[in-house]
Amino acid sequence: MKKNKSMIFWFCLPALLSLLIMFVYPVCRTVAMSFFQVESLTASTADWSFYGLNNYLKIFKSQSFLTSMQNMLMIWVVGGVFTLALAMLMAVVVTSGIRGKKFFRAAIYMPNIISAVALATMWIQYIFQYDHGLLNEIVMLFGGDKIKWLGSDIKFWAMTASFIFGSVGYYMLIYISGIEGIPQDLFEAATIDGASKGKQFFSITLPLLKGVIKTSVTFWSINTTTFFLWTKMFSPIDTEQSTIVPVVYLYDTVFGGKGVINRDAGAGAAVGVVLTLIIIAVYVVTERLFRGSDLEY
Repeated sequence: MKKNKSMIFWFCLPALLSLLIMFVYPVCRTVAMSFFQVESLTASTADWSFYGLNNYLKIFKSQSFLTSMQNMLMIWVVGGVFTLALAMLMAVVVTSGIRGKKFFRAAIYMPNIISAVALATMWIQYIFQYDHGLLNEIVMLFGGDKIKWLGSDIKFWAMTASFIFGSVGYYMLIYISGIEGIPQDLFEAATIDGASKGKQFFSITLPLLKGVIKTSVTFWSINTTTFFLWTKMFSPIDTEQSTIVPVVYLYDTVFGGKGVINRDAGAGAAVGVVLTLIIIAVYVVTERLFRGSDLEY
């Protein structure tokens, strides 16, 4: 028995050490760094100067950070509503018994297979392009004037729409797995009782997908707070206020960027802590809102 316990310990040790070194230690160091004045990420702890809550006060006094938080909130709310609603609609349609179910499932999920860089490039070069982009060709077909889709006034919405397009398929699969886990006897009984498809959706499907919806909202929150690549693709040269998000602000603060002369790893760590607290808050709220679900994913 002791020999078996010893074997289990030695087998688990590499994973435990990896967890401590690559996750726990960086998290603890980042939290600690957020309370110190630190210029570089690689600076020795001997060079750290205690700063208290000043890093947090500094970022919340920054107009760029406040704008980035506002942009992130808009992506989370508006993008989340469209993404999760479309994903739910697609999942219900695909699982409704239509012909070619496998084809539609693969077609909707395909953008998730394509590299995000390639997907963003496709939207920028072939959809939103001013002279020969698909959207402007459609606008001109109906007699309208060309629109600068990548202009500073609507670039944010162009970026958000592209991100939604690339995200729907992922959440659709999550919903499909939840819907297919619901006992079919419930739908058969409801059909016999004369319940319409809409009635079945709101009375059976939606209530039993509370756990799946909770998971989707949590994943969407994480994807929104780590929103980096799409911003860099739509603003590749300089960080723009129309597309800036907290992770990009963090990057510019730590490694330097437009308008950033002095690098500040402490302030960057504070941004990371704030984003982590936001994800935790969203998880706690969704856990309370969707408590008592009968179906977990």
